[in-house]
Amino acid sequence: MTTDKGAASLLANALGIVLGTAEIPLRLRAWDGSEAGPPDAPVLEFRSRRALRRILWSPGQLGLSRAYVAGDIDAPGDIFAAFTALSSVGKFSEPGPFRPLTPRELATLLGVAVRLGAVGANPAPPPEEAKVTRKGRLHTRQRDAAAISHHYDVGNDFYALVLGPSMVYSCAVWADGPDGGVPAGRGLPAGLDEAQQAKLDLVCRKLGLRPGMRVLDVGCGWGSFALHAAQHYGVTVVGVTLSTEQAVLARKRAAHAGLTENIDIRVQDYRDISDGPFDAISSIGMSEHVGREQTPHYVDVLHGLLRPGGRLLNHAIAWNAGRTKPDPDSFIPRYVFPDGEMISLGEMVSSLETGGFEVLDVEALRQHYALTLRAWVRRLEANWDEAVRLTSQGQARVWRLYMASSALGFETGLTGVNQVLVQRAGVDRPPLRRSEWI
Repeated sequence: MTTDKGAASLLANALGIVLGTAEIPLRLRAWDGSEAGPPDAPVLEFRSRRALRRILWSPGQLGLSRAYVAGDIDAPGDIFAAFTALSSVGKFSEPGPFRPLTPRELATLLGVAVRLGAVGANPAPPPEEAKVTRKGRLHTRQRDAAAISHHYDVGNDFYALVLGPSMVYSCAVWADGPDGGVPAGRGLPAGLDEAQQAKLDLVCRKLGLRPGMRVLDVGCGWGSFALHAAQHYGVTVVGVTLSTEQAVLARKRAAHAGLTENIDIRVQDYRDISDGPFDAISSIGMSEHVGREQTPHYVDVLHGLLRPGGRLLNHAIAWNAGRTKPDPDSFIPRYVFPDGEMISLGEMVSSLETGGFEVLDVEALRQHYALTLRAWVRRLEANWDEAVRLTSQGQARVWRLYMASSALGFETGLTGVNQVLVQRAGVDRPPLRRSEWI
């Protein structure tokens, strides 16, 4: 039997202080069985007092995230509905860093924790939190390698479970469906693998690949683009990644396809590539790891590796929320992409043009990534026990939270993803129209 009294009503007050809102758009269920909040709202469970203690020590997105990853808080129903409600009011509805509590709000929150017996030492962060230090110089080779390892060396079997046979970890390109856009709370169109193959082929067409060309794939992942380009366009591909686990599987896939003579997979920093020039370069989902300050150097390096007249396609997530910046101490940097940094589409285009490239095409794929992430969440939830076995309960929860919240970010337009196609000046004339790839 549940009631609107007990711990839940006090938790509602505490959560309201943290969120900066008087009305909580969730049904809270406390460890003592009590409930509070709108009866038809999505449920958020506080499984132990330790959840409130984590929030008391880190009263914002980080404290809530740690509590969720540790299993102290749970969203047992539709996670998209819960996060949509949570992000609809107060501080979670505002882009940028979480506004800190005032001294008065902190005192009130502490009073609630005292009444609920939740005061105590700061709980250790879940082991899934990144060990990359918040101090020191960003984007050194050693630091970038550690950050990439944190995210991509979770295990190839786990990624296969989430991504499916395509093993493509970037936005798919979906065909127009009868619903005409991103479904809100409805079923997904079938065909994740087909949508990923469509994206790979789109990149090949935009780059104008032809038999005999030599292609560089920066941030090659598990080799999916290299395989597609070599198999279907007759090119040779050099793929570079900082993840040893990715490289091992990418090489196995190339060998299984009989393409070891056509595909060279390396564990190498893009800044250390010295055997250019290449006829074309793809960078799919990699430049988010470069950082704002290093972006001009990134562009210069790729410009130097590309032959005159060659094309570069940069596929990257963009920050769409104006001058506000993502919070470096929020969930994503701490648990998913240490040192990752999104820049705006305008900044990326400006850097490419300043670096000597001519822009041929820009395509926004924001809604496509929302669909892709929803498909990945569906795969994760359908194979939850196996995902936990392959990693840990906490790691599986990190990925559920990360992918669901990211999907909502793309649906609301907080973030975007864009393919920017550019060409280095040379004898090859740019196409008059985009009919080569549309």
